[in-house]
Amino acid sequence: MGLRQNNNNGTSTKTAGKTSAVSPRADSRVERDGETTGVKDSRKRILLVDDHAVVRFGIAQLINRQSDLVVCGEEEDAARALAAIEALKPDLVIADLSLKDSSGLELMRNIKAQYPRLPVLAVSAHDESIYADLALRAGALGYLMKEEALDKIPTAIRRVLAGDIYASDALTAKMLHQQVRGQTSAQESPIKGLSDRELEVFQLIGQWKRTKEIAQELHLSVKTVEYYREQIKRKLNLKDGGELTQHATSWVHREVPA
Repeated sequence: MGLRQNNNNGTSTKTAGKTSAVSPRADSRVERDGETTGVKDSRKRILLVDDHAVVRFGIAQLINRQSDLVVCGEEEDAARALAAIEALKPDLVIADLSLKDSSGLELMRNIKAQYPRLPVLAVSAHDESIYADLALRAGALGYLMKEEALDKIPTAIRRVLAGDIYASDALTAKMLHQQVRGQTSAQESPIKGLSDRELEVFQLIGQWKRTKEIAQELHLSVKTVEYYREQIKRKLNLKDGGELTQHATSWVHREVPA
């Protein structure tokens, strides 16, 4: 399956015909002055799941500089991520919402179902005002936008590892405001009216995915995807499939309220 696991010396490791850059393993013994001390590494093991190698590299470099954290593996799609969880037994998973040929939200749902005690931190470029709620409902304990300072990631990791929810100050204030007022703003994007699945389908339509491709990626039947398409058109007051595609494409590329 091309499982990528970090080795002891920070060099590359090759499995199933693939080579990938890796960092020190969390289960290695601590070495001092060229000798092994026999002290078990107590750092928390983090699995990175993101389809951009540059992003994974940057996050891994930051995490591996922490005295209490270490990246134990990296993957770019949901299937390999689930295999890595089984093999590497990480303490936390950092996952993007858009993965290679798969959905990060679907991965989070599967982790919640198969590994209910494994915390997940979503780190994504998608607008937190819409996607944070989706990620939290899918099973994540925190949401961090990539445009925020990367140095917030260790803080977010530690908070999620402690069992707490992590969200930006702006998102936290908005959620508290909505809870106190007991309602959402009337000016919010109609996109907020879509269900989790409808929004996933809408996003994939905006990426020019065909109905069959969407069905395969989300593990749904073609008929179910067609039903979601009709629901989206009704909720967004769109006339036909062409208008739906145009609207979805514009929204995906701009990520502004529709």
